[in-house]
Amino acid sequence: MTTDRKRQVREKFLLGGIVLRAGLTNADRAFLLGGLVELARIAPGSAEHRRLRDIGEKAFKAPSQDAVQARIKGTPEWH
Repeated sequence: MTTDRKRQVREKFLLGGIVLRAGLTNADRAFLLGGLVELARIAPGSAEHRRLRDIGEKAFKAPSQDAVQARIKGTPEWH
């Protein structure tokens, strides 16, 4: 396997882990892609970008999926 291919495989693995961490493994693929397309439209540095990034940082710090869901539910601005 080439170095470039190894990098691509690792990137896909990490992105899959994010989907797992968010509890979206059973979500419809079109739904996931639609959500990602919407996220891509958010301007970096905007208030919405910072808000979502803060939620993500909390989720990464949580020890498990249950803790992630508890923190998300505890975030009043989560929709």
